[in-house]
Amino acid sequence: MSEDIVDKVRAAGVVGAGGAGFPTHIKLQFEVERVLGNGASCEPLLMSDPYLVEHQTDLILDGLSTVMDCTNAGIGTICIKSKHHRAIETLKSKITGNGYASDIDIFELEDYYPAGDEFILVNEVLGKIVPEGDIPLSVRAVVSNVETLLNISRAMAGHPVTDRYLTVCGEVHNPIICKVPIGTPSDVVIQLAGSPSLSEYTLVMGGPMMGKVLSSGAEPVIKTTSGIIVLPPYHNVIRDKQKELERMRFIAKAACTQCSRCTDLCPRNLIGHSLEPHKIMRHLAYTPGMTGEVLEDALICSECGVCEKFACPMMLSPREINSVLKQKLLKEGIKREPKRETYNVSPFFDTRKVPIKRLMERLEVTKYDVHPEFYSGEFQVKEVKILLKQHLGEPAEPMVRVGDHVKKGDAIGEIPKGALGARIHASIDGTVKSVDENQIVIVSE
Repeated sequence: MSEDIVDKVRAAGVVGAGGAGFPTHIKLQFEVERVLGNGASCEPLLMSDPYLVEHQTDLILDGLSTVMDCTNAGIGTICIKSKHHRAIETLKSKITGNGYASDIDIFELEDYYPAGDEFILVNEVLGKIVPEGDIPLSVRAVVSNVETLLNISRAMAGHPVTDRYLTVCGEVHNPIICKVPIGTPSDVVIQLAGSPSLSEYTLVMGGPMMGKVLSSGAEPVIKTTSGIIVLPPYHNVIRDKQKELERMRFIAKAACTQCSRCTDLCPRNLIGHSLEPHKIMRHLAYTPGMTGEVLEDALICSECGVCEKFACPMMLSPREINSVLKQKLLKEGIKREPKRETYNVSPFFDTRKVPIKRLMERLEVTKYDVHPEFYSGEFQVKEVKILLKQHLGEPAEPMVRVGDHVKKGDAIGEIPKGALGARIHASIDGTVKSVDENQIVIVSE
């Protein structure tokens, strides 16, 4: 049965919907003790996870039960913030009514950031620490986003991943939660929210903390797109995401006071990992070149952004520096060995959690904190641009050619032989307009 589940999840192209897009079929090949369904809705403003917990409860519970069966886990836990009262009440009712009460429970989280980080979640729920550079499987746990669980349930019925739930908010007339075909251009998605309320704006794909600034509205929705936020071009969320490394080094040398607040509030440091962002900043500012053992610590950074958006009094960007360093080190094939064998949670862990309300004030996004309705109107997209790499690992290999007619759900990209990756599927009925090494474009019929 386990092999059948793994095969169906692999065939459906399911990846982690809440993070970097780790191919889910890989996780399901291990035995664990507990499965955590992550519905924390970690980033400010993003609301699709609690919406799904409330309105797609049966599918999420079915997906969680499927993962438990596949991994031989004795218990499954849906993790959700206690402020989402309606979602929790619905969960409790469905767990009892569907006979899951003996092996599925609920863990209510405080409203802080980054409560949904899987390392933090494992520590909160299980009291265990995932070692540096490792994954929750090392402590016999699997963490899956609630939309991933929904997709697993659908995969068991033969339905591949073709759509994505996401939040559209910020400077739009009618913020919404919506479900759109993967590959839908971002500028088309924001029109569903009543169009932007500004003549000039910038788009962030994802949340205000970890999301990326889009170069244009033509960039498409992918399997891991949790939201699209419309912001003024000069907004401080945008500013810190567009600095170049050399400029950041110069600013660090001129302004970094080595106060170590970035380290004091770093979630990874608080669970005992040897990540000290202030030392990376000091090394870059005063040591020529881009080498040094301390720089390798960037490889264990979660890029949550607490250091730059909440901790630093000088408005510097340790996260952006760590992100650039991580890309450079990975490209060079450098691997970091764990520096510790034992880990201890900081005695200040609870007092240094970053409250979401204070974080939103610091980000200057409080006015965008609404509880949007689900967009239930008709929606048809004329053209989708489906990226071949929407996940960790290697890009999918095209399975179609220009002129081919495809139906929604048809496989159009296969995992390279022997590689880590995920299948890609057509998200609309149509004709293949173009195929290259990066994407497949389908035009609606």
